[in-house]
Amino acid sequence: WGPMHWGHAVSKDLVHWTHLPIALYPDSLGMIFSGSAVVDKNNSSGFGTPDNPPLVAIFTYHSAEKEKQGRNDYETQGLAYSLDNGRTWTKYEHNPVIANPGLRDFRDPKVFWHEESKKWVLILVAGDHAELYGSPDLKAWTKLSEFGKEFGAHGGVWECPDLFPLTVEGESTQKWVMIVNINPGAPNGGSGTQYFLGDFDGQTFSCDTKPSKTSWIDYGPDDYAGITWSNAPGNRKIFIGWMSNWAYARDVPTDPWRSASTIPRELSLARVNDSLYVRSLVSPEIQYLIEDTKEYEQFVVNDSMDLTADIGFPVATSVFEGSVAAKDFAIEFSNGLGQSVVVGYESTTNRYFIDRKLSGQTDFSKAFAGDIFAPRIATGKNIKFTIVMDVSSVEVFFDDGLSVMTSLFFPDEVFQWVIIRSQSGPVDFDHLMVGKVSSIW
Repeated sequence: WGPMHWGHAVSKDLVHWTHLPIALYPDSLGMIFSGSAVVDKNNSSGFGTPDNPPLVAIFTYHSAEKEKQGRNDYETQGLAYSLDNGRTWTKYEHNPVIANPGLRDFRDPKVFWHEESKKWVLILVAGDHAELYGSPDLKAWTKLSEFGKEFGAHGGVWECPDLFPLTVEGESTQKWVMIVNINPGAPNGGSGTQYFLGDFDGQTFSCDTKPSKTSWIDYGPDDYAGITWSNAPGNRKIFIGWMSNWAYARDVPTDPWRSASTIPRELSLARVNDSLYVRSLVSPEIQYLIEDTKEYEQFVVNDSMDLTADIGFPVATSVFEGSVAAKDFAIEFSNGLGQSVVVGYESTTNRYFIDRKLSGQTDFSKAFAGDIFAPRIATGKNIKFTIVMDVSSVEVFFDDGLSVMTSLFFPDEVFQWVIIRSQSGPVDFDHLMVGKVSSIW
């Protein structure tokens, strides 16, 4: 924790990243907190020219001095622009562009162009709700509406919102998705990412679901503060989250780094039994990293099945994709020290789990060790799954991304073994693919 800057990294494929110099430094208005950036292709801001439209970043200023003084107005919103493809940035001379109305938590602006109303729309969070603003030029903003004081989870402050449309798979129906991160108050404790579905008319977001209903993009404890890119190729909505949890983020046993990002995920909207859910799928770019694969077809696990020797490579950086009957099963990743992470399904409770109680170093926080659960939303007889295993994290996608969990772990030796276990009788696997994942560095 310290004086927050905006870092900068670029990628052509979402998996190999090049770090560039710091984009935005703190100044007299404060540290540089979360925000977003857009291409102002029509040069509505006047920062560029029609032939060289600007990139415009909008971000939260956080004044530590005002906060120490006990004031409530220490967070405001500022602008910066770039005329060289984001390589250098110039802060707007009339910052801040949105003043603080007297709220302690007033941050994380996400901007998008709303074609129907021909204006820029900004969503930010204000403690226990989201606020929407509109602008013709990204510089002068007018408050449009509020949402959320009586909707969703409120175990902690709302953070890092997003708002975008998705079309339901196989239909012409379009719905707007509002993402709101919350800390604490997630289903497995601490930080988490909830979402709401509804309609947006350029002024107001109208939610379709009951105020008490909560929906989560990721049920695990370690996916937080993710938002999506604007104007991604193919109109895709690609999401990357911060892979940690504020319950223990400052205490994890790593040095000198603190945390990482999730793999890129592609969001879509699916209908299941007349209800709509956001899917979160592994972006296909991850396939670029898979070097070697082993394929298994039509097999039964009666008690346990040790794949370690047959796979022939450590499972610490690997991907597992498969389809299995919806019966109790577990996949155990372990090392020679008796440390393990277990991923599986419980039929009696109809939920998925990650068990990291014996995963290695856990005593740095009382909030870390334990079982992690996610409900099964799909209803089919078979469970499809993708498990992306790294040296100290696992990202699990069940039922084509309807139930997702992300979890950190800190073993004293990397996991080298993998055993599939049937928990209560034989379990039929339609297929299983195991692949070695190459390093992105």
